[in-house]
Amino acid sequence: MTNTIKPLRVAVGAFMLESNSHAPVATEAEFRANCHLEDAALAADWRAAHPRAPATITGFVAAMDQGPAWVGLPLLCSVVGASGPIDQAWVDTLREGICTRLKALGQVDAVYLSLHGAAIATVDIDPDGTLLEAVRAVVGPSVPIIATLDLHGNIVQRMVDHADILIAYRENPHTDMAARGAEAAAALRELCAGIKATAAFVKLPLIPPSVTQNTKSGPYADLIAYGQAKLDRDVMNVSILSGFTLGDTPKNGMSVIVTTRNNALKARALAREIATHAWGERARYVPNLTSLADATAQALACGVDAKRTPLLFADVADNAGGGGRSNTVWILQAFVNAGVRESLLGIFYDPALAAEAHRLGAGAAFNARFNRDETHPLSGSFTHPATVAGLHEGNIVGRRGMLAGHAQSLGPCALLKLGGVQVVVVSVRQQCKDPVYFEMFGLDIARARSVVVKSRGHFRAGFDHLFADQHIVEIDVPGLTTPVLKNVPWQRVPRPIYPLDEAMEWQVGQAVV
Repeated sequence: MTNTIKPLRVAVGAFMLESNSHAPVATEAEFRANCHLEDAALAADWRAAHPRAPATITGFVAAMDQGPAWVGLPLLCSVVGASGPIDQAWVDTLREGICTRLKALGQVDAVYLSLHGAAIATVDIDPDGTLLEAVRAVVGPSVPIIATLDLHGNIVQRMVDHADILIAYRENPHTDMAARGAEAAAALRELCAGIKATAAFVKLPLIPPSVTQNTKSGPYADLIAYGQAKLDRDVMNVSILSGFTLGDTPKNGMSVIVTTRNNALKARALAREIATHAWGERARYVPNLTSLADATAQALACGVDAKRTPLLFADVADNAGGGGRSNTVWILQAFVNAGVRESLLGIFYDPALAAEAHRLGAGAAFNARFNRDETHPLSGSFTHPATVAGLHEGNIVGRRGMLAGHAQSLGPCALLKLGGVQVVVVSVRQQCKDPVYFEMFGLDIARARSVVVKSRGHFRAGFDHLFADQHIVEIDVPGLTTPVLKNVPWQRVPRPIYPLDEAMEWQVGQAVV
């Protein structure tokens, strides 16, 4: 008689939002415009040639497919890159939708969730933790729950308590999302085979400015490497989350999570060691920004002198990937008024302007009114004669970096020419992290003398073949995602916290959250 092993039944779902406390509320409509998949639609998507689901899910599924037989049981997947606090009614609907589906599945062997970790709601400041707690209540204490997290997650103990393993990205830009999904699959199989995971968590009173969190080089890169060097036969995972600075909640701050194979003492000791090391390096997290006047002068010089190396200018304060509106006018206005030549700027979120360009048609000349419908004071307004240089329906497939191979909709898009500056205008708010946003209009980025991207850092994985680090300029202008922390209207972060309180002292064991 042959013994048969039943395939693992694994429930799979996602809820991903990074909440900027100072940005407008994230609504149901925004999630649906970005990525909202339920039931069979999610199952069909996660093996599609160009999926819309996050790469954590597709990486998880691909890795599970390479092992023994399993059954993926779709819940729902609702994802938006970054915005403000999520509408409480909508996040309640999402949580109830996941739990209702989970109950209907009956007995499952494990649950995998792709989370961000930095969501806040209009009422609940910890919807990620609330979701994990609710899922745990459905499946009980013995069913493994594994979740992947963005390294910008703002973590609290409740999240650690209700998951067996939390696995954070190790790369920023986040080009390892699929790899972390695959790691979650391997961990899940270990737990289903009987391995017990034990986790330890330390919260630091440290909020490193966003532009100091790259992992190619710098203090955070060194810290990630320090943690990964500690992996061994006992240590399953070391996750060091820099946190999302602009969450502005009691959850703010860097987090260290160490998960071991049934060795709680080692997990606790190692988490404390890494946190102590991180705190000792805190003074290294210093932004290096360029004034708008100096950046404009550099762009002007590039436009008139072909011998100069082209430059990429990052509008780090208006990063849609951090909750920015992707529509501040400060750099656009300065470059156009100064007469900058052969420059590209993208992507500018203005549905009304894109719609007007589509009504007028390619080649039309008109007065482009940027932000006619925008109410946020940091966005600003700007009107200038423009020509409709191109139109596009906005359905694209990413080519490089984080978006590579994944489908995305930008809504109706237009390319506007304002003197020597060409601006890509979109109808769905996104971060400029892939060259395809320009290339969809037939633009050759390599021929531009300067390029402006509304992005904090994920553009580095998309444009690295065109611009070396020394040819990237981060501009200091107003915006919802400014890395100049003294300019943020803080309300709820725990104090004292570094670098807002530079003279503070701290050691592991002192309460933060």
